[in-house]
Amino acid sequence: MNRERALKVILVLVGLLFSAAVYPLALFARQDPALAMMLSLYATLGIFLLLAVRNPSAHRSLIAFTAWSSFAHAAVMGTQAFENMIRHRELIGVVVLIVIGLALIALAPAKESLERTSAVAA
Repeated sequence: MNRERALKVILVLVGLLFSAAVYPLALFARQDPALAMMLSLYATLGIFLLLAVRNPSAHRSLIAFTAWSSFAHAAVMGTQAFENMIRHRELIGVVVLIVIGLALIALAPAKESLERTSAVAA
């Protein structure tokens, strides 16, 4: 499997995972408004990741944002778990977010060179 195909598979999987946040969003909207807000961001991000599957190179910044925001979320969750602010079983989410971030960074499309862009424009 080539790199772009692997990236597309990861984008579909992560896009579907994040889009699935719509279901708990509906459940927690009244009980935990802060969680509902966060889930709404993930659901939206999931939809955009699914749209990025067609042309990942054109969505490099979205892919990078997803990777780095996953690392940031994992860092906050990990800190909260070790400070006993959230349950330790939430560390599973930390691992998942780190794996997502690493996969997206490793498979991110290369930046187009200036020569190639110039040749296409000519």
